[in-house]
Amino acid sequence: MPLFSALKNTAIRVAHALAPQAARLRAWVASRSRKQWLMAVLALPVALLLYVLLLIPLTPSISDIQKAKVEAPTQLMSADGKVLAQYKRSNREWVALKDISPNVINALISTEDHRFYEHGGLDWRRTFGSVIHTAMGRPQGGSTITQQLARNMFPEEIGRARSLNRKLKEAVTAYKIESAYTKDEILETYLNTVPFLYNAFGIEMAARTYFDKPASKLSVIEAATLVGMLKGTSYYNPVSNPERAVSRRNTVLAQMHKHDKLGDKEFEALKKRPIQLDFERQDEAVGMAPHFAQALRKWLIDWADANDYNLYADGLVVQTTIDSRIQQWANQAVARHGRQLQVTANGLWSPRAAFSAKNPLVQSFVRESKAYRQAVEGGEDKDEALKRLLADADFMADLRQDKVRVQAGFMAMDPRNAHVLAWVGSRDFAIDPFDHVSQARRQPGSTFKPFVYGAALLNGAVPSDQLMDEAVDIALPGGQHWRPTDGGPPSNQPMTLADGLAYSKNTITAQVMAKVGPAKVAKLARALGVRDSKLDEVMSLALGTSPVTLQEMVTSYATLANGGGYRAPVMVTRITNREGKVLAEFEPQPTELALDSGVTYALVDMMRGVISKGTGRGVARYSVTGDWAGKTGTTQDNADGWFMLMHSDLVAGAWVGFNDSRVTLNDYWGQGAHSALPIVADIAAAAQRTKLVDAAARFEQPAENNTFVQRLRSWMLGFGTSKEPVDPFEQPPAVQGPANNGGDHRPPVVDDPEARPIGTPAQPDYGTRGPSGEGDYPAFNGEVVQPQAPRPNDPVRPQPGVVVPGPGAAGGNDGAQAAPAPSLGGTAPAPRGNPPPIERGVVVSPVNSGVPAQQPSAGGDVVWRRATPASAQPLPQSQTGEAGISAGEVVR
Repeated sequence: MPLFSALKNTAIRVAHALAPQAARLRAWVASRSRKQWLMAVLALPVALLLYVLLLIPLTPSISDIQKAKVEAPTQLMSADGKVLAQYKRSNREWVALKDISPNVINALISTEDHRFYEHGGLDWRRTFGSVIHTAMGRPQGGSTITQQLARNMFPEEIGRARSLNRKLKEAVTAYKIESAYTKDEILETYLNTVPFLYNAFGIEMAARTYFDKPASKLSVIEAATLVGMLKGTSYYNPVSNPERAVSRRNTVLAQMHKHDKLGDKEFEALKKRPIQLDFERQDEAVGMAPHFAQALRKWLIDWADANDYNLYADGLVVQTTIDSRIQQWANQAVARHGRQLQVTANGLWSPRAAFSAKNPLVQSFVRESKAYRQAVEGGEDKDEALKRLLADADFMADLRQDKVRVQAGFMAMDPRNAHVLAWVGSRDFAIDPFDHVSQARRQPGSTFKPFVYGAALLNGAVPSDQLMDEAVDIALPGGQHWRPTDGGPPSNQPMTLADGLAYSKNTITAQVMAKVGPAKVAKLARALGVRDSKLDEVMSLALGTSPVTLQEMVTSYATLANGGGYRAPVMVTRITNREGKVLAEFEPQPTELALDSGVTYALVDMMRGVISKGTGRGVARYSVTGDWAGKTGTTQDNADGWFMLMHSDLVAGAWVGFNDSRVTLNDYWGQGAHSALPIVADIAAAAQRTKLVDAAARFEQPAENNTFVQRLRSWMLGFGTSKEPVDPFEQPPAVQGPANNGGDHRPPVVDDPEARPIGTPAQPDYGTRGPSGEGDYPAFNGEVVQPQAPRPNDPVRPQPGVVVPGPGAAGGNDGAQAAPAPSLGGTAPAPRGNPPPIERGVVVSPVNSGVPAQQPSAGGDVVWRRATPASAQPLPQSQTGEAGISAGEVVR
C-alpha cells in the first residue's frame, strides 16, 4: 500500500541518518571500564540519599508536628467570662480514639493500610507494588495512613501534585510523624483531620452530617460508607452519587472480609443493603457575637503574626469588652422586633401589593439578578428573559425573600472607657453575615442633626436662641435652590434651637446649617467620631445625607456622653495563652478633646428634650427612666430608621432597614421612632432593671457653665421681656417635674398621647416633600432639589396625613413612641397630660412673637433670628450678644 511504503521509506532514511550517532554511542559504551560503570550505578542512590537529606530541614519539623497534634483554637471571651466565639481552621470536633466506633478503625486499616501496625511510616512492599502497577498502566495508590496524615496536616508544605518530589517530602514527613506519635495517636489525629465535604472535618462531624449520630455509634455499613469516601469525597458522595457510594462501600466491606474483620454471612448480608442516610449540614457554631468576632478576626491575625503566634492553633484566650448580658438582650431585641417588622414588610411587599410583576421596581430587581444576566449572556432575548423570570413563581419567591428581608444593626458602648458592650450586625448571621454595624454605610438622617447644633453652639449660639419656623429657600451654586420641608406646613412661629432639635425640625436645622456652614459641621462630626466615612460638605449634610456606619454614630454619641472627649472604641483588653500567662494588655487610647465640655453639656441637654418631649419620648413606654438623651432618625422614603440613646453609663444605637434601600416600610413603621427605638429602649430598660445602668446617675455639668452669665446673655438679647426662657443649665427639660415629689429626684415618666393620624386639608405648596415625616428633603447625594415623582406601585402608605404626636408634629416627625400603628380613618384617644394637643400638625409655640414671618434671602445670608415682641426696641450696637447679632436683627 502507498501509505505503508511511505512510512517504511521514512523509517529507513531516519535509521541511516542516526547510524553515525549510534556508532559513536556504541564506541563510548565499549570504552567505559567496569569500575566506571560501578561508580555510575552507585552514584544514583547516593544522589537520591543526598536529596532526601536535603529535604529533611525543608519539611515540617518534629516540633511542628507535635504542635499540630495539640492544636487548639483561639477563644474569644466576654468581659464576664462567657465564650463568644472560637477561631479554628475548620468545622470539626476532636474526639478521642476510644470514642470512635471500632467499625471505623477496622474499615480504615483494612482498606487504606492493612500493615499499619507493622511499618514505620512507609510500606515498602506496597510502594514497590504501586510502582509496578503504575508502570503497567494501572495506577494504584501506595500511601500509608501516616503518609496521608502528612498531606492532611501540612498540605502547603508537601503539596498534592503527582511527582517524585512530593512523594519524597511525604515519606520524610511520615517518618517524622512516626517518631513523634504512637500508632493510636496517628489514627486519632488522622480520623479527626480528614475532610468529608459540606464543611465537615473529622469523623465526628462526618457522622453527624451523614447519619445524625456521634462517631461512637456508627454501624459497620455506616463506617464503610464514610471510609469509602476517603478515596474521593466528591466522586463517592452518598448524597449526590448514591450508586458509586454503594459500590465503594462494598469494596470496603470486601477488604474487611479479606482481612478477617467480617464473617462470610455478615459480608454477604451487608453488601446487599442500601445506604440509609440521615443527612443534615452541620453549621459551624458562631457564638453569641458572630459579627463582632468577624470584625476582630483580621486584627487578631495581624497581631498573632506580628508576635509569632498562630490564631488557629496556639490556644490563645482573647478577653474582650463585650458584656454577655447586654449582648444577649441585644440579640433577642433585634430578633424579636425584626420578626414584627418582617410581618409588616411581607404585607406591604406581597405579590398582590408592591411586589407585583407590574411594578417597575420589581422588574428592575429581576434585571439585576444573576439568573437574568446568565439568560441574556446565553443569548436569550432581554424581554423574553424578563417575561419568563417574572412568571417563574419559585424564582420570584426567592427574589422577594432576599429583597424584602428586614435587616437591623445594634451597638452599645460604655462612654466612660469606650468599651464596646454589644454588637449585633444583622438579624441572622447564617443568612446575612454582612455587618450592618461596621460595614454598611447608610444615610443617618436626623441622627446627624446634633452635629449641626453642636457646631452652632460652638459658634456662639445658645439653646434658647430662636429662629422662625417658616418655609426655607436657600440658594446653592449653579442656580439651584434647597427647600427642606417637614411632615407638615411650617407654623410661622419662633422656635428655640432646643425645640428645633427635640422635634427634629428640618426648617430650623436648615437655617442653623446656613449660618454655621457645612465645613464646620463636617469638621465637628469627624472630631466626634465619624472618621472613616466621607462627608460631603454640602447643605443637605444637615439632614444626614452622607452615608456613615452605625459604629461611627455610636462612637460619636459616646464622645458627647463622655463630655466631649473622643476615644476610639476598645474591643480587646487582654490576650493570654492557654495556661493563663498574659501575653498582651490593651489600654484605651488617650482622650482627645473633640468638643468643649461646656458646649457638649449644652448639646446633651438639648438632646434630653428629644427624650422628654420630642420625637424620642416613646422610650418612656419601656420604663426607661433617669437622665437620658438621644435622637431619632428617618431618611428619604423611610429607607433607614435610626435611634441613638445615651446615658452617662451607656450609649446605644440601632439601625433598621433593608439591604436594598429602594425597599422601604410605610410612613409609620419606617420611622426610626417605631422601627429602631423599640430595640434600643428594650435593651436600656433591661440594663436599668439589672443595675448595669444607674438610674440616679446624671450627665456631669461642667463647672464653667455659669448660670448667671447665661441669664445675663438672654436678658441682653431681649428674651426676658416676653417670657422667661427655661435655663438649660439650671433645670434640664428632661428632668423637670413637680416641686414636691416626695424626695424622689428621678424624672417623671412623660404621659404622651398616642400617635394618631391627622387630617391634611388643602395647604399651599410648602416645597417638595418626600413620603417620610422626618427626612423630607429634596436634596439627595448633593444639592438636587427637583421634585421626585412617586415610584409606580409604591408600597401602600397611610395617607392622607402623617403620624404626628405632640407639639413637634410639624417638625421631625420621627414618631414619638413605640405604639401600634393606628388604623386609617380611626379615632385616636384625646391627648392627655403634657404636651398640649396639636392642631393640623402645627407646632404650638410657647412664645408669641410680634415679628412677622420673613423669607430668608436667596443668597443664604441667614443669621440667628431673635424673635421679640412688637413693643421691644432694637438694642444699641454695643449691646449685641456673643454671636454679634442684635436682638432686633432679622434675616435680610
